[in-house]
Amino acid sequence: MSFPQPAEAPNWPLEAAREAAAEEAAKMSGKDDFGRRAFLRMVSHELRTPLNSIIGFSDILNQELYGPLGSPQYVEYAGIIRDSGKKLLSLFNNVLDIVRLESGGGLAPMNEPVLPIIEEAIAKLRPQATAGGVTLYNRVADEDLHAWLDPRGLVSCLDHLLRNAIEFSPAGEIVEINARRTDGHVILTVFNRGDAPDQGDVERLMKPFEQGENAENRRHEGAGLGWAVVRLNAEAMGGAFGVVSRKGEALKAIIRLKAA
Repeated sequence: MSFPQPAEAPNWPLEAAREAAAEEAAKMSGKDDFGRRAFLRMVSHELRTPLNSIIGFSDILNQELYGPLGSPQYVEYAGIIRDSGKKLLSLFNNVLDIVRLESGGGLAPMNEPVLPIIEEAIAKLRPQATAGGVTLYNRVADEDLHAWLDPRGLVSCLDHLLRNAIEFSPAGEIVEINARRTDGHVILTVFNRGDAPDQGDVERLMKPFEQGENAENRRHEGAGLGWAVVRLNAEAMGGAFGVVSRKGEALKAIIRLKAA
């Protein structure tokens, strides 16, 4: 019995196949970017707007602006609602930052002075530091120090790093902020003594939602987004972010930017 000979395989050029695969990947990437943008728009409107209303109206109740509520407990409950709303809004904003930065949008580095941004970040968080018995000390005095940065990005970085430093510093300690030019870069550091993770955990803690303590022994609040946001902001400005840590003793957060 004779079997029919199989037809010769078609001569499909390998390059054509590669081009087709690349074209399809580009289409999928475009769809992903469109999905991210749609998510950002939805969350910005459908979640942040009602949260702002909850925070605002609960603050009015907490301060009894339109008259007494009738019981001190109602004032306390209104304050709890307001504070919880603020925490949830902060979480949403951090998630939005990560989505925006991972999709490659939002920052435009330019030649900017460093000192005014540091001073603005310190002034914003000084009341929180004072309430915790922590001193913020700015070692930067060079008004001519410039770097390639986006002010929004650096403000976000400093806000996260200073909040962490304040939270993990015992009362009576000092959080030091410094910046200097070296080898074509501006090195900005935030240093604090106090509770700090093991150096071996630092790389893991750079990822979103990673935390240094397990659920059973957590002593600090937070979703584990701070370092991830800082890292993505630094990279979006053409720089880098790193941490040097001595477990239980001290921590130095380091942002490296291109000097201008």
